Amino acid sequence: MIIFDKVTKYYKKNVGLENVSVTIDKGDFVFLVGSSGAGKSTFIKLILKEIEADSGSIRVNDTEVTTLSNREIPILRRSIGIVFQDFRLLPKKTVAENVGFSMEIIHKSQRTIKRQVPQILSLVGIGNKGNKYPDELSAGEQQRVAIARAIVNNPTVLIADEPTGNLDPETSWEIMKLLEQINLRGTTIVMVTHAKDIVDRMNKRVIVIDKGKIVRDNVGAYGAELYEEPCLVTPFEGGVFSKDVE
Repeated sequence: MIIFDKVTKYYKKNVGLENVSVTIDKGDFVFLVGSSGAGKSTFIKLILKEIEADSGSIRVNDTEVTTLSNREIPILRRSIGIVFQDFRLLPKKTVAENVGFSMEIIHKSQRTIKRQVPQILSLVGIGNKGNKYPDELSAGEQQRVAIARAIVNNPTVLIADEPTGNLDPETSWEIMKLLEQINLRGTTIVMVTHAKDIVDRMNKRVIVIDKGKIVRDNVGAYGAELYEEPCLVTPFEGGVFSKDVE
């Protein structure tokens, strides 16, 4: 599904990734963790071919990413959904129009859009919000819209970049359970996060990056020794969730 083979990316004064080899199989749910500047963003940008690797091979869905031409990059990205921390919804479009827009740009018919959008909104738990605008929604509802938009074209991979970063603890857990449901439907998920307690409770595969290298790759907890960011801890249902202090 996603294969990095001896991938290296250098910036002018920093190492992005150095000789990284890792395989993420179809249907995996993977947390990508590490301190700021460790190489997480580089990893994601290389998958999307937003930046070029200096050496090594990257394969996504059996496509060699490193040799793609500019014309071929949009085809790669159609197979990858992306969810961001800050939602990135279009404020002047309704919920249904936001989700439908991602179908329009790949030239889906209006008939198909009108049929699929309500189904996806129902799947993510906001089937009654189609005519609302983003500023009429809670943060959790906005993130559900963003997730609907990311999966409406049936991507094989979903990249979630700090998807709970702007959410309260209870809503964060609801979003994580939604992502887990999407994963169980067959979508491979790669989630970048600093939320130690979410990682610990989910008990999924954890890839730890430090100074451009993978230093741990196993199923289990984040690892307290790796969590160096200051955080505000809030109790929730017998556990805790952490939010980065701005």
